[in-house]
Amino acid sequence: MPKEKYESSKDRRQHRILTPEEVAAGKKTKWEALEITGTIRNVSPRLWNLNHLTALYLNDNCLQRVPAEICRLTNLLYLDLSANKLRSLPAELGDMVSLRELLLNYNHLRALPLELGRLFQLIMLGLKGNPLPSDLLTIYEDGNGTQRLLTQLLDNLHAGSPTVMPPVRPWLHLAHPERSKPGAIFSLMCYNVLCDKYATRQLYGYCPSWALDWEYRRKGIMDEIINNSADIICLQEVETEQYFNFFLLQLKQQGYDGVFSPKSRAKTMGEHERKHVDGCAIFFRTSKFSLVKEHLVEFNQVAMANAEGCEDMLNRVMTKDNIGVIALLEMREGCIDPSFNSESTPRQLLMVANAHIHWDPEFCDVKLIQIMMLMKELKKFQEEESHSFRPGSSGSQNDQPAIPLLLAGDFNSLPESGVIEYLAKGKISLNHSDFKEMDYKKLFNFSSSPEQNGHISHSFRLHSAYENTHMDFTNHTFDFKGVIDYVFYSSDFMSPLGVLGPMNCDWFESQKVVGCPNPNVMSDHFSLLVEFEMPLNFSNSVTGGGNSHIVLSRR
Repeated sequence: MPKEKYESSKDRRQHRILTPEEVAAGKKTKWEALEITGTIRNVSPRLWNLNHLTALYLNDNCLQRVPAEICRLTNLLYLDLSANKLRSLPAELGDMVSLRELLLNYNHLRALPLELGRLFQLIMLGLKGNPLPSDLLTIYEDGNGTQRLLTQLLDNLHAGSPTVMPPVRPWLHLAHPERSKPGAIFSLMCYNVLCDKYATRQLYGYCPSWALDWEYRRKGIMDEIINNSADIICLQEVETEQYFNFFLLQLKQQGYDGVFSPKSRAKTMGEHERKHVDGCAIFFRTSKFSLVKEHLVEFNQVAMANAEGCEDMLNRVMTKDNIGVIALLEMREGCIDPSFNSESTPRQLLMVANAHIHWDPEFCDVKLIQIMMLMKELKKFQEEESHSFRPGSSGSQNDQPAIPLLLAGDFNSLPESGVIEYLAKGKISLNHSDFKEMDYKKLFNFSSSPEQNGHISHSFRLHSAYENTHMDFTNHTFDFKGVIDYVFYSSDFMSPLGVLGPMNCDWFESQKVVGCPNPNVMSDHFSLLVEFEMPLNFSNSVTGGGNSHIVLSRR
């Protein structure tokens, strides 16, 4: 339950006795609040089994301690322990992260456990009438005192105690390379790095403020990128200034070059504001690839060009400034198995696309149309470059694009969504529920293939590299956990040899991690890493424009 939707229980602290008629009719009671008031010194341990409670009133008693077992009341939103004789609080109180109000007024508290800082959803903290240190009371009595005090407690909690690093993610072997035949082996990493302007305590209140700071996070992010040592790196939420002053500088020292584009809003901003607009970046290892061409897909511009007076297209799709970046790469000798000796240096293009799709679940229609626009632009780009690279070529058989595609990004879409259905199956029904029955006239304008039998299709035969790998989530916050990041590949041309496996779920539980980022995980997303093998068929090589070209085929 978001903070803004929480209603204080004070006005709801009332009860009603069922009438005899209601009892006779079989009406059942439903009670979620419990009040125990008097001169109580101890409470029954059975109280802590009532985990259906959302409000517990233990005020105006003679309690001298609160047992650690209170943390078992995981659904509690309101807890009143005022006017007792408490001299200390159990650290386990900090595990009750659902709490919105915690009243501790008029006790004998001289200190607060640092673990209270973990109550990031707390709206009201009552501390009046306690002999607390003056430094805590100064913070508490100042404006927005509850949040400032919780922030200080949480910052000190993590800064003063050692943390257990998450276990190394396993490498999941999928297939052996075909060493008997020539081929190229390369890897791709996909990672939403969570840009600085989104990393706020308002969004990630469970994370210490110092661990949200970009200067702290960027080192861990770069360490992960360098340690994974991928040949191609697709990053989302990269701020413009950080791309040029940090990512590009650091990765050039590691043998990479890159391309970048910010979201479309950057065009409307001044120089200072533009530096903080995030976008998508593609880096590539220069010993294995060279850049042939880059291309930017601005979804709002494509929507405007194809709206044809459609209000939903103008009001819903065109207002979102998400983008996709395409890099056309050419393989270098370093990418090809050195055991294969060729008289001439072969050439092969590879199309890499990196996209960040709109985030809001209420706009599943926009997500679907954005990915359809991207596939249309990819086919257009592929046809133009294939013709330029191989003059006179119109593509391969069955309308399958001749240049292999790697498509990665944060698609903000679950595996059962229309976006993933469209990518994986190559088509989607015009009546799919994700279109939300919006009046998208000329919807087939965004299809990269003609409309057929009530479906819109694309011609890239794609598979998800993480299909059937038991990756249960790529994004993990307190409010959401699921798979929304993907790597798709042209299945006719390449296959995955292995992928970086999932995080250890036991670590989250044992370390009481309710979401990311945190001091050991630098983003709310987890990186994807895939190693691919691309067989090379030199027997079918063709010559055009004085160069030798490779025709690829899956065996």
